[in-house]
Amino acid sequence: MKAVQFTDHGGRDVIEYGEFPDPEPDRDEVLVDVKAGALNHLDVWTRRGLPGIDLDMPHVPGSDGAGEVVAVGEDVTRFEPGDRVALSAGVSCGECEYCRHGEHSMCVDFHLIGEHVRGVHSELAAVPADNLLEVPEGVDWETAAAAPLVFQTAWRMLVSRGDVTPGEDVLVLGASGGVGHAAVQIADHAGATVYATGSSEEKLEHARDLGADHVVDYESEDFADRVRELTGKRGVDVVVDHVGAATWRDSLKSLAKGGRLLTCGATTGPNPETDINRIFWNQLQVIGSTMASHGEADDALELVWDGTFEPAIREVLPMSETARAHELLEEREGFGKVVVKPDSEL
Repeated sequence: MKAVQFTDHGGRDVIEYGEFPDPEPDRDEVLVDVKAGALNHLDVWTRRGLPGIDLDMPHVPGSDGAGEVVAVGEDVTRFEPGDRVALSAGVSCGECEYCRHGEHSMCVDFHLIGEHVRGVHSELAAVPADNLLEVPEGVDWETAAAAPLVFQTAWRMLVSRGDVTPGEDVLVLGASGGVGHAAVQIADHAGATVYATGSSEEKLEHARDLGADHVVDYESEDFADRVRELTGKRGVDVVVDHVGAATWRDSLKSLAKGGRLLTCGATTGPNPETDINRIFWNQLQVIGSTMASHGEADDALELVWDGTFEPAIREVLPMSETARAHELLEEREGFGKVVVKPDSEL
């Protein structure tokens, strides 16, 4: 088969698309004929190299993908050849105290397909059956590939961890990105008044289309000052910040007393300056969230499959042009997810 791969960490030039050994499914795995994959910023960080993660090389990236079941391991009962499936990338042990309470993303051995182990940006992929979601007929492969990681992440962050309720004010930073555009839709679905930031009028218009009530161009104005102005100096109840160091202080500044800052990532760096006085004086909460439980993933994706939520797709490229897909993410070109498909599927 052919696969996206790299043999060393570095710039976009390390990415190759070429021959790779066909995978053999283990007893609990499913062999999938991959029809489409999608990129996340995680793919960029994995390519560059993450501290503490020593990958087997060559590494095949990809934490989002969808396709058709080709074969199943002897212990697999949920799927059979011909089934339509999508990847849910978080792998948990199923046995620790957190897994036994249904908190799969808090597993002591939690890791991600595509980040810590071989991913699915290839013509074939062997995936644990527990990491597959059923995809109904009528859902196109691009949607099935683009939705799982960002929608389950945003769902857990806003619904389970953030407990967003109708009537609350929610600010979503970076609304043009994968998690950001999912968070706008989920916050709107929860009945919140949604504020969204973006870097161009085109991106802000997309955010409005997805449910944002107020938008702020962070390139031309201070988003914290603008949000406090829009809320009569009160601030918002919730801020979704997956940007990190570059926005952290202004995210805290945007919150009303008793507000919640939700974080699932740190694109611009993990070590921001923090205004501790503001946190304790305004009695703010900083809440971390990672991926989702199996049940949360099911809940979020049901609303994608039925059309309630829609993953925005900025471009569809052949896997042989994955370097260009990375460039789109790194240069913040466009709105939504970038999808890659095996060259044989185009």
